[in-house]
Amino acid sequence: MLASALYQLIDGILVGQVLGDVAFAALNLAMPFVIINFSLADLIGVGSAVPISINLGKKKDEAANNIFTCAVILIVGTGAAIGGALFLLAPGLLRLMGAEGELLTFSIQYLRVYALCAPVTTIIFAVDNYLRICGKIKASMFLNIFMSVLTGVLEFVFLYIFRFGIWGAGLATCTGMFVCTLIAFYPFFRGKMQLRFCRPRFSTDMIKRIVSCGSPNFLNNIAGRITSILMNFLLLRMGGAQAVSMYGILMYAEGFVQPLLYGMCDSLQPAVSYNLGAGNHGRIRSIERCCYSASAVVSLLSAAVMLAFPDVITRLFVSDPDEGFMGMALIAMRLFALTYVTRWFSFATQSYMLAIAKAKEAAIISLSTALIFPVILVGVFWPLGLNGIWMNFPGTALLAGILSLFILRKGKKENDVSPG
Repeated sequence: MLASALYQLIDGILVGQVLGDVAFAALNLAMPFVIINFSLADLIGVGSAVPISINLGKKKDEAANNIFTCAVILIVGTGAAIGGALFLLAPGLLRLMGAEGELLTFSIQYLRVYALCAPVTTIIFAVDNYLRICGKIKASMFLNIFMSVLTGVLEFVFLYIFRFGIWGAGLATCTGMFVCTLIAFYPFFRGKMQLRFCRPRFSTDMIKRIVSCGSPNFLNNIAGRITSILMNFLLLRMGGAQAVSMYGILMYAEGFVQPLLYGMCDSLQPAVSYNLGAGNHGRIRSIERCCYSASAVVSLLSAAVMLAFPDVITRLFVSDPDEGFMGMALIAMRLFALTYVTRWFSFATQSYMLAIAKAKEAAIISLSTALIFPVILVGVFWPLGLNGIWMNFPGTALLAGILSLFILRKGKKENDVSPG
């Protein structure tokens, strides 16, 4: 996930420095729809990983293989459906956001590349879970590192050498994902992994369980993108393309920190679910103590870096910012940095609840963090203008932390497994 975070950072830097401010704003305007494009694959991948791991812990290998096979088929099918819809709807959706002229053209180009490639790229998010379930942790790590390096090299070649437009940035990422998907599934097709493909047997109960276990991540993705769309809509009207660019810089900063938190917490979900199935509650508590501690360290260090170097971070993405933009950037970055003083706690708690099959509690944290609290705080901070938008992030993180603490304490009273 560190390699993935570095690639996302390089992606934003290359687009901003090589293609200019309008392309950078277009990328950030289209990005929420790109992530929605991947959301169903993430729902099925994460949602299937929990029951697969629990069944393996119970020594029910046949049931685990069936869930694995059905999940892969579902991901490819939903990728084709969502990708097709986004390709057709891209112009209308982006016009509704307020995009026009060159900003609209660039946004459509970027989004449509991802939409076309969706059937063969979205599954990369699920296969990472399946590799870890099979104990191939190092293979999963090196594959992700290779994908980040490959996409970074391709993007540099496409943008800097071949001088492709913004669509070249999308094509580089999709090509890297497709190549790594082929590599990842090769041992599964050869039958060399613990999970094996079998004749699929779909059932309503299985699909319901996948959706239930995957819904917190899915709702977080969807709700978060709805919030991003709302923010971009407001920012275009409050501060124009510069405000959208500033919001994009903050999202790239989050895009560096959040994958690290997600990588640490999500990577432990199969182990927690397996030990839940096997009844090893002491092992679960030990794993979760490591998860919470590591998340806190990464979050607090990230906050310190953002507070200390707001100008350096801003100039990575904008080649020649004017004085007005830099003034806005310094305030925005420092307010945003406060988010990570508390963000780690709700993030780790959501992941823990999902791993022990408490999908309802995880979904509550997810929806509140991604949509409910941000929308409420938009109204609360509205009189502060753009500064109110930047204050939304730390305010949301604080409220999510309080909610997570309440859910943990309630679970402890009910004698659930607790991280201690």
